[in-house]
Amino acid sequence: MGEKLRFLKTFLRQPTHIGAIAPSSPDLVRTMIDSFDWTDIHAAIEYGPGTGVFTEAILKKINPNAKFFAIEQSEEMVEATRKRCPEAKVIQNSVTNVQEICDEQSLKSIDAIISGLPWAAFPDQLQTEIMDSMLKVLRPGGTFATFAYWQGLALPAGKRFGRRLKSTFSSVERSETVWKNLPPAFVYRCVL
Repeated sequence: MGEKLRFLKTFLRQPTHIGAIAPSSPDLVRTMIDSFDWTDIHAAIEYGPGTGVFTEAILKKINPNAKFFAIEQSEEMVEATRKRCPEAKVIQNSVTNVQEICDEQSLKSIDAIISGLPWAAFPDQLQTEIMDSMLKVLRPGGTFATFAYWQGLALPAGKRFGRRLKSTFSSVERSETVWKNLPPAFVYRCVL
């Protein structure tokens, strides 16, 4: 099955898990990956790799001695990422269990978290659970990046997420709009 068709099919079945109708564009991938100083990253996690477009780019940038794994809840997307990036460790689980997963991977703290999760589709309680779990493993000074679609800013959950970022992180920056993405998006780059 083609990547776009798989993505659309999964979105239609579980719109709050996928949150997009198509994989991220190369321009969005580049904007997201360029949010990090990869020379300083010794441990990184990807939340919600989907079909693995960010995973593939991360593997090209990250130091080969660094620890890296992705957490994906959808079995179909886990398989898609593993197929695209057989060298990546992809764990089928919920990101709310990130602390236990880090313990299993013998990681005490994380330098970078790259998120493809549909934050604007999540209710307040789930946003809080994911953020609280993430803050237990992201080291002080660590970087978190995620993208958002412009229409998501109009949703109550999207507005709430923007406020949550500003109240949680010492620095929150927004990239230029990536117009060559369906739909147009931007990247939040946050430093703890």
